[in-house]
Amino acid sequence: MLELEQFLPYRLSVLANTISTAIAGVYQQRFNLSVTEWRVLAVLGRYPDCSATEVAERIAMDKVAVSRAVAGLLKSGRIRRSTDNQDRRRSVLSLSAKGRRVYAQVVPLALAYEGQLLARLKSQEQAQLDRILAKLASANAA
Repeated sequence: MLELEQFLPYRLSVLANTISTAIAGVYQQRFNLSVTEWRVLAVLGRYPDCSATEVAERIAMDKVAVSRAVAGLLKSGRIRRSTDNQDRRRSVLSLSAKGRRVYAQVVPLALAYEGQLLARLKSQEQAQLDRILAKLASANAA
């Protein structure tokens, strides 16, 4: 019988959702951003000029959810859509000036939250966690 509470994919999902919900409260209140909108901004802050499909792949989320987030961010003026100079059939997304300002304010909050989480682990445990996550990610990609 499957003991759901001990099933690794379930435990990882619950943990990810719990952490995302906790930090989302901060940027929802202060910046009126959903979790998915923040993830889109984060990707575009790191990798400008991505298509919506590329954003969805990078954050491993459903294209429909990403599409809704992109629509909301376009409407709020936080991102802009343009045509790729190399391939006129491809549209790319990038942060607008407003989006860059929000990104610059949220990043320190996100990093501080990450720091609070990681502070509960010894440096050796942090390194071990990083190795374990990388190993699980590479096993899943194979």
